[in-house]
Amino acid sequence: MSDQVREHPSPDAPFDPAAITRPDPKLLTYFIIVSLLSTVGILPITLAVFLPLYFKYRTLKYRFDEEGIAMSWGLLFRREVHLTYRRTQDIHLTRNLIQRWMDLATVSVQTASGSSSPEMKIEGILEASELRDFLYSKMRGAREDEDAGSTEAGPGEEALALLHEIRDAIAGSGDETSAGEPTT
Repeated sequence: MSDQVREHPSPDAPFDPAAITRPDPKLLTYFIIVSLLSTVGILPITLAVFLPLYFKYRTLKYRFDEEGIAMSWGLLFRREVHLTYRRTQDIHLTRNLIQRWMDLATVSVQTASGSSSPEMKIEGILEASELRDFLYSKMRGAREDEDAGSTEAGPGEEALALLHEIRDAIAGSGDETSAGEPTT
């Protein structure tokens, strides 16, 4: 494949999520271990569990840009998920015992879709804590931009102001004729 996997960065290098396009090769080793442990080493069952994970690993691609996150995978049934930072509600970082041993983690991104399961699970990332912090900062930044944009008068607020003016004008004209007598 032509996509390059990001090497483990030096401590001096700043974190750049745009450089992450594929999961780390450790993820394939993790999938092998999980397949073996979940099937107690029975070879036909191990292969049946491992093959979908292998194809997921081989086709898994990530893209982090200014608008949001994109993730795609699949050989026969291609699946693509695109999330904007504005839609992000929560971000979870999980590591089981094997993932901690292998320095891997899963970053789960949740949206307000109504589902209890995460919308996207980013697997095979070595800099998971840095990625989580980056996603939180983007999520907060998108919300702050949205809040700043809401201070400007939009079409709905202009209509509301006009309705208030009409109400006040009607209330003012009603006060003059409230006694029931015509004014002269």
